[in-house]
Order: sequence, then structure tokens, then C-alpha cells
Amino acid sequence: MTTGFFTDERCFWHGGGYYANMMPVGGMVQPMASGGLPENPETKRRLRNMMEVSGLLAELSVRSAAPASRQELERVHDPAYLDEFRRVSDAGGGEIGLRAPFGPGGYEVAALSAGLARDALLAVLSGELEAAYALSRPPGHHATRDWANGFCLINNIAVAVEAARAAGLARRIAVLDWDVHHGNGTEAIFLDDPDILTLSLHQERNYPLDTGGAEVRGAGGANVNVPLPAGTGHAGYLEAMERIALPAIRAHRPEAIVVACGFDAAPIDPLGRMLATVETYRHMTRAVQTLAREICDGRLVLVHEGGYSELYVPFCGHATIEELSGSAIRVADPMAATYAARQPGPAFDGFVSDWIGGLARTLGI
Repeated sequence: MTTGFFTDERCFWHGGGYYANMMPVGGMVQPMASGGLPENPETKRRLRNMMEVSGLLAELSVRSAAPASRQELERVHDPAYLDEFRRVSDAGGGEIGLRAPFGPGGYEVAALSAGLARDALLAVLSGELEAAYALSRPPGHHATRDWANGFCLINNIAVAVEAARAAGLARRIAVLDWDVHHGNGTEAIFLDDPDILTLSLHQERNYPLDTGGAEVRGAGGANVNVPLPAGTGHAGYLEAMERIALPAIRAHRPEAIVVACGFDAAPIDPLGRMLATVETYRHMTRAVQTLAREICDGRLVLVHEGGYSELYVPFCGHATIEELSGSAIRVADPMAATYAARQPGPAFDGFVSDWIGGLARTLGI
């Protein structure tokens, strides 16, 4: 069956505020020549461009979507929050929450980003597509019901999940988040809902600093946090998937799996320190797709989240979508030899393995 790719040029036009990396410009914080926030359109646009040049895009069902409606947004977000977001957007843009600036029309673009995720999930659940990738921007996994946070204004995956449930297409869904940062917003939205498993693999105490602990389990244990040490690397990520993430998803028995697909665990990302490579993302995608085919008829959707290396994100994303779609097209990782040499050695791998074993025991998995 065809794999879908949901994208819209208007999402690349979303603009942030006057920032220098993570700090608002002002006082002694100088503007940057490269301009603005780490969350900018280029990583996503360059991924799409690479897919067009390689020929991968031509193998996919490429689609846009209508923006999420107010009714769909209110299934997730407080009306007062949406009103304030819309007011600031209509007034020319600004900032709400924490580190979540936007320009004119920010509300409409965020609703479109959520619409891409929604349509990707609905198309897979309806049987129209086997799998899909939504190149959503702005990202969503830090947004709670009433708070914008960390570049995230609308929780795209939560909107998609609630749209699927409202349509009667699914009741139990697993959300696997492998962004380098904890998926605190998605966790908070579904923490009391035993039908939605939220599972986050993330760098320990990266962002947000005060969330992501393994002790937070949610209703019926349907929240699983896997905080990993900085420098975990390829082998550590695959072990965390094998020992914790995949068994937890299998035990949940979801009708579909949604991945919050961040590429900021890569070696040269400015906001992470985890040493995951192109092959890490390829192998994680393969593992979760194999599980999806085993337990939920292959119903798998990936929704783009973070990833801030303009050089490396396109290679990670291309490999992920190669695997997702079963394509024979390959784009070589230009940094493969370098990053293989930078992987942790046996001693640190052993430390990470022990760390993951401890988490598995804590989680009872």
C-alpha cells in the first residue's frame, strides 16, 4: 500500500520572534547573523528538497490538508488559550507561553500543522494508507492544553488522536516520542487517559528541566518516560527501544502507533547531546514498523517534531522515510564514518545498558 507524505509550503512560512538561539534579543544578547530561533524552516524544507532530488517524493502520496477546525482544537486546548493565541496572531504576532514566538498568521499556520497530522492519522486508520509521515511545522509535543512551550503552539499529535477517536476510527493509540526533549505536553494532555499510551525517550533533564521522570506513570501506567544519559548513542537507543519502548507498546495493544519524530538526538544538533545517527533513526523506524505490523495491521504515522541541524536532519529524515515507505532509494550519510568513530566505547555502552536495565526494573517492564 502507498505511504503518505503530508506537507504544505505555508508551514515553512511560520516565523518566530527576535531570538538568538534560545534567548530573546535584548540587553547584552546580540542578534545572530544566521537569525532567529533554532526552530526555523530550513531543516524541514531541506528534507523535502532532498526527497524531491533523490526521487523518494515521487514514490509517495504527497498531500496537504485543511487546517484543524476550532472544534477539533477545542478537543485538546482550552478555549481561553485558543482565544488568546488567535488575538495575538491577529494583532501581528508575538509570544505566548514560554519560548513560543510567532509572526502574523501564526494561529492559522499552527492549525494547518495540526491538520497535516490529523489527516495523516485518519488516512491510515481508514485503510486508505498503510503508513504516513506528516511534515508538521510548528511542532507540537511541548504544548499543553493551556500553555505554549518550546516552539510548540498546538499539540499536533493530540489533535490528530482526538480527531480519530471522535470519528470512531480508534480508541486505543500509542504515542512514541523519540525527540531528544521530553514530550511533556502530550504526556500532560493524556496522563489521566488509560487508552492513550504516551512513551518518551529523551535526554535526561534537557528540556523541560522539571519533567520526564520515570516515576510519572499516569492512569493505569499508560505513561512511560525513558530519560537517557547524554551521549547515549546508537546502541543505547536501540537497546532502550528493545527493552522498554517496544514491550510497553506491545502490552498496550494499540490500534495504531504515532511517533513524535524529532531528529534532535543527532550528534551535531545544537539542542541535544545524544549521538544518534542516520542509522539509529532507520533502525528505530524499522523496529516500530515491524511491531505495528505485528499488533495493529501496520498502522503507523510519524509526525515531525524537533531537529535543528540544517545539515544532518535531512539525512536522518530521508532514511526514516526510506524505511517507512519500503523504498529502495538510498541517500548516503556523508558523516557516517565520523559519527561511527564518535560512538561511545564499550565502557560507556555498559554504563548505558545498566542505566536502561535500571529504568526497565523501575518501570516494571
